[in-house]
Amino acid sequence: MSIPRLKSYLSLFAAVLMLGQVLTAQAEEALPDFTTLVEQASPAVVNISTKQKLPDRRIAAGQMPDLEGLPPMFREFFERNMPQQPRSPRGDRQREAQSLGSGFIISSDGYVLTNNHVVADADEIIVRLSDRSELQAKLVGTDPRTDVALLKVEGKNLPTVKLGDSEKLKVGEWVLAIGSPFGFDHSVTKGIVSAKGRTLPNDTYVPFIQTDVAINPGNSGGPLFNMKGEVVGINSQIFTRSGGFMGLSFAIPIDVAIDVSNQLKKDGKVSRGWLGVVIQEVNKDLAESFGLEKPAGALVAQVLENGPAAKGGLQVGDVILSMNGQPIVMSADLPHLVGGLKDGEKAKLDIIRNGKRQTLDISVGALPDDDADIAPGSDTSVERSSNRLGVAVADLTAEQKKSLELKGGVVIKEVQDGPAAMIGLRPGDVISHLNNQAIGSAKEFTQIAKELPKNRSVSMRVLRQGRASFITFKLAE
Repeated sequence: MSIPRLKSYLSLFAAVLMLGQVLTAQAEEALPDFTTLVEQASPAVVNISTKQKLPDRRIAAGQMPDLEGLPPMFREFFERNMPQQPRSPRGDRQREAQSLGSGFIISSDGYVLTNNHVVADADEIIVRLSDRSELQAKLVGTDPRTDVALLKVEGKNLPTVKLGDSEKLKVGEWVLAIGSPFGFDHSVTKGIVSAKGRTLPNDTYVPFIQTDVAINPGNSGGPLFNMKGEVVGINSQIFTRSGGFMGLSFAIPIDVAIDVSNQLKKDGKVSRGWLGVVIQEVNKDLAESFGLEKPAGALVAQVLENGPAAKGGLQVGDVILSMNGQPIVMSADLPHLVGGLKDGEKAKLDIIRNGKRQTLDISVGALPDDDADIAPGSDTSVERSSNRLGVAVADLTAEQKKSLELKGGVVIKEVQDGPAAMIGLRPGDVISHLNNQAIGSAKEFTQIAKELPKNRSVSMRVLRQGRASFITFKLAE
């Protein structure tokens, strides 16, 4: 090989090597450095342990707990050496149930935020600080609906976290969690925001932040930080099939948590706005049956008698598209918005009714402490009417109408082979609307069913065990 060609190859190699070093340096600069954040934030993150005294019937009966599966020689050893359990004032032996979680200090005089489920039913709450000192905590208040609890420890000049704005959080943004997974204090995990405004089953008042930060038992109640070192959420739940982390973690937005804590500190309880409706998602078929351009909004499946919505003129079958200018894309968006209002505040609702857009101004009420159950009344009706849907229906009795707060409707007596069986209707179900028309009697139901269109989505409002929902179906040619 000639000298010029060799020099050319060496120059090319040097250029490639230099380019690789530049790219490596840029990649290292692109990755976030969490060290300063952790150093500054960790002192305000605490470990929370609780104790709860529970009567142990097996111990009181002279049986040793959790030893039956051991080999005989080990079982005899533990039975012989197991210490005596403490007795309650009544003389029953008791055991102590312990739970472990995390929390964080939000004020220098000792207010601590955590999850309600971490401290629920606790007889004693211990807060362990980063210097391993322990303080007994007093429970200021809890809010099971958002899973937030506020504690108070005696202290001065305690380290505190910086509070951020969860509304400004963006999907894809780096976030970091500090907590005590499985009891390992001040463990740090990182990830990104996967989604915002998530609604989980039975958690309609929290627009959860979804992340892929590794969260495990013991992380509950701990803080979720942004890259500025500000708390943007409280780590609360995980989705798992194994009991451990699977990449789906959910945090309560700090804006929600602080509003709850302020109310708990001031009043000892949390008040929320309430419309008094049962809503459901609008899918493609329901959108078609109600004449909507796309599946969006919250479909009103039930309006509670004498509730704010009923007084404000909201009706079954209305689709709520926005509230106070905020669009309702998913039905779960509505409870978040309504819950943020106070008793007596106005909710301006844009709705679709019978294919036409309208606006309603409704004064929201206060969410009751206990959700009232609406149960169907006893069935004494004997008059029946058959129809092309494959069901035999009967008129509702006066007692049933009163119990279900209905002016009309029919109850299903029998389900035969046909469309009704295919969509899952059962005897005892109550039908109040068919094809966007209110049902007054079994005779009306039969007539409306006779005129149903073919090969087009048709809606039906069904009440099962008092709970209403809209379903859709199509009749073939």
